[in-house]
Amino acid sequence: MRQRITHHGTRRRRERRRRAVWAGGELLVTVGVALLLLVVHQLWWTNREAREGAHREVEALEREWERGPGVDPGSASASSEPGEAQEPLEPQQSRDSSAGQDPRPSTPTPDPSQAYAVLNIPRLHLRVPVAEGVGKVSVLDKGYVGHYPGTGQPGGVGNFALAGHRNTHGEPFRYVDRLVPGDAVRVETRGAVYTYAVDRTLRQTSARDSGVIGPVPRSTVHPAYGYSEPGHYLTLTTCTPEYTSRYRLVVWGKLVSARTR
Repeated sequence: MRQRITHHGTRRRRERRRRAVWAGGELLVTVGVALLLLVVHQLWWTNREAREGAHREVEALEREWERGPGVDPGSASASSEPGEAQEPLEPQQSRDSSAGQDPRPSTPTPDPSQAYAVLNIPRLHLRVPVAEGVGKVSVLDKGYVGHYPGTGQPGGVGNFALAGHRNTHGEPFRYVDRLVPGDAVRVETRGAVYTYAVDRTLRQTSARDSGVIGPVPRSTVHPAYGYSEPGHYLTLTTCTPEYTSRYRLVVWGKLVSARTR
């Protein structure tokens, strides 16, 4: 009976292969665990951290407003130019967005990244700070909603345009696609509360469609969506589809009332 002879070189090669397979398996497990922890961090921890921070900021704004009057970037009662008087807001006064009256915001404008208003959307059970600018680290990743610089301020003629995360970092605009015409969107400032009514939704457009935040908002990609006359507009923008940033979802509203605090 012939016996099988195993050379030492063959044994060493087999041992090296086993070690390589084992090391590869350990590496895959390690990478898998790291990816899982990253997902947990992005989908859970950043949301928790940002929501808590945003809630504290809302409370801080409310305490500051309760202490007394001050310069309100969203107030329509202050003058935007020296010597020019502005029409004061009347309690519970409704404003026609096509009336052409311009309750311009006061100066100075908010400092970059400064939280100066609260966005309240009852249907979504959302109360979140509004800060000046749309920087990721300085505003959006804090769970805040960001105001596009150069667009209108609350209650003013033009377009008060906002951006917010749809996923991670508090995801304040996670469910804005659920808003329907007539839903109330309130913007609270130190001096006034402005109520907008949701009017139209553009489900998907290019991330470069700057027309949607113009003074008279109209999509440059889908010209059938938007407006043709000056008014008092609100625009909410966020990424779509979920967990991507390829396109933008846009919700428009019109000012229906404004009341002083």
